[in-house]
Amino acid sequence: METRVRFAPSPTGQVHIGNIRTAIFNWLFARHTAGKFLLRVEDTDLERSTREAIDKLLECMEWLKLDYDEEIVYQTSLRASHEKAAAKMLESGLAYKGKPGEDGTAPVLFRIPFDCENLPMIRTVGAAEYELHPEEPVRVAFSGVDYATVSRKGKPVPAAACLAGFKDLKIFDAAGGEIFDLNFAIEDLHKGEVFTFKDCARITFTRREVFFTDLIKGELAKPLDSMKDLVIVRSDGSPVFHLANVCDDIAQRVSHVIRGDDHVENTYRHVLLYNALGAELPEFAHMPMIVNAAGKPYSKRDGDAFVGDFRAKGFLPQALFNYLALLGWSPGDDREKMSYAEMIEAFNLERVKSSPARFDLHKLTNLNGMYISEIPAEKFAKLAEEFIRKYDWADAIEPAKLEKVAALMQSRTKDLAGTAGWKYFFCSDIEYGGKQFRKQFKHESNRAALQFAARKFSELSGLSAEDVASIVTAAEQASGINPGKLFPALRLAVTGAAGGAELDQTLVLIGAEECAARIENALAAYENNEQD
Repeated sequence: METRVRFAPSPTGQVHIGNIRTAIFNWLFARHTAGKFLLRVEDTDLERSTREAIDKLLECMEWLKLDYDEEIVYQTSLRASHEKAAAKMLESGLAYKGKPGEDGTAPVLFRIPFDCENLPMIRTVGAAEYELHPEEPVRVAFSGVDYATVSRKGKPVPAAACLAGFKDLKIFDAAGGEIFDLNFAIEDLHKGEVFTFKDCARITFTRREVFFTDLIKGELAKPLDSMKDLVIVRSDGSPVFHLANVCDDIAQRVSHVIRGDDHVENTYRHVLLYNALGAELPEFAHMPMIVNAAGKPYSKRDGDAFVGDFRAKGFLPQALFNYLALLGWSPGDDREKMSYAEMIEAFNLERVKSSPARFDLHKLTNLNGMYISEIPAEKFAKLAEEFIRKYDWADAIEPAKLEKVAALMQSRTKDLAGTAGWKYFFCSDIEYGGKQFRKQFKHESNRAALQFAARKFSELSGLSAEDVASIVTAAEQASGINPGKLFPALRLAVTGAAGGAELDQTLVLIGAEECAARIENALAAYENNEQD
């Protein structure tokens, strides 16, 4: 059977890294199995699923090279098929109308079938019972059972579930007398009768559960007495996510549903809907959530959380793709940097972890730096220039000089937003001050050495690395400074920064005349601050 997987986002704005990782896992699985990767836009939220939001989604996918194999399916175009499915379920008794609202309209609910013994996703667990709060009545209807258990403090805890969850239900009073036996009331409930009982102390029933085998998490199960009948059409006539999602997966012949484990609860209901619609179940695989350092779901509060944030800060698409692919999946060896082709070849669901995956910005940044270091120098210079064009000092750059600066800084660049720190190569408006500046300039010997160096720089028409080394050595000797001790003060004077690339190459790019002028400015700034 052909592998057919889908990415089915509800675009309402920015694309979260958790959502795009779902797309990445689906895409890799499809490419690994020579199957189809489908894109379905679940755009039923008409107020939020704007054209702009959809365009952002498509732009994000194109940036990450997540190509899809068939035409995009927009869920709003399939509403007629959703309504048809609901009508068919109503007609067959698999669904029913709920309580009408003030306007007379009523929702449609999918009935978890009471006679479900032979369904492949249902099994019997065994006898169960609950102690009830005596002050709360028990209500039994074909739509479900309402009751209240007892908290540790003796307070009522309201509960409700579908009738299918209470096979062989019996209700007892405080003396142990049987008040109600469901097996003798099924026909009356089918006819619409509702039973309400007071002074109830205990219920017993046969517990059944819905289960499925998840390709990542293994076997998962949920008791039917913890599930309610499911709304599939709202009172306004619009189909809800559950019905539309299942109908669309059936229509697109989806073979594997790969999504986040926040959908596990939905899947318990969806497997029943597949059966009600007469369709074969796909395979399910629920990916681990992306969490922060505290183990909580990763969100904007923890830092950048949207694909657009990382793109704006100069992360490369292949680096972000690579990192997110390895966030919850391992190729089975120590590789952390992998090409698209390598990830496609190695990807399988067996190696997707079931435990939450912690997002580590430091790891992503280092990986991005590795990718940047491998970009051809000419291409990197162009990427850097595109980024620098966003800054207010962009007019100061000279293309020829930028190429040299880019060549010097490439190995030190972790993300393209780091180009903001290249300003001192092109602009002389440096702000002097701070703890490090005062620490270096408070020594008279340092200031004397800098004055000596400024004079020597001003005497040169050109500047080489050898010139820089000669001037620094002479300045240190003339001022009685130990070899190498002038470098921090000289760097601060010329660049305003405490760190950077090799100082001699940095100064060569800035130029002798400019170096001399900046040193004089730095010394003047220190003197002015001291006088203040």
